[in-house]
Amino acid sequence: MASIVCPWQQPAVIQQTQHLLHSFQHWLDRPLLTVDGSPVETAEALFHAPFVVVSHGVETDPILNYGNRQALTLWEMDWGQFTQTPSRLTAEPMEQEERDRLLAQAKAQGYISDYKGIRISSTRQRFWIQDVVIWDVLDEQNQRCGQAARFDRWEILEKAKG
Repeated sequence: MASIVCPWQQPAVIQQTQHLLHSFQHWLDRPLLTVDGSPVETAEALFHAPFVVVSHGVETDPILNYGNRQALTLWEMDWGQFTQTPSRLTAEPMEQEERDRLLAQAKAQGYISDYKGIRISSTRQRFWIQDVVIWDVLDEQNQRCGQAARFDRWEILEKAKG
């Protein structure tokens, strides 16, 4: 599959950007990103933001459906790879139980903040993330359509064995 060079121009990504921005404002009562412009300009601004934003859908085994440029770089994937990856694979197996617990907590409350933990890239590069906000993503009818995370603090660790 060829990677999409400018994913923010795709209608589904523009819509997901709107969902991310609306939901973050809804739960945290502050903007995820302050930008004036068309939906396409907003989608481009979020894609190029200096912080990480990722989201997944509501499938039984949720699939990542958004990652901005910082996320793609950190997880060492292109858009096509990233948006076909089950979100559980962003954490090592021993970290997945804690990750699942936090996602359930965010779902129950709408959001959580100040999460920290270890994640792993597609090349098994481990990295520490902190000051993470996880929130439920809402659609135009305020129905839950996924979860997202935002963070701007990470540290590269040693590569995972195996």
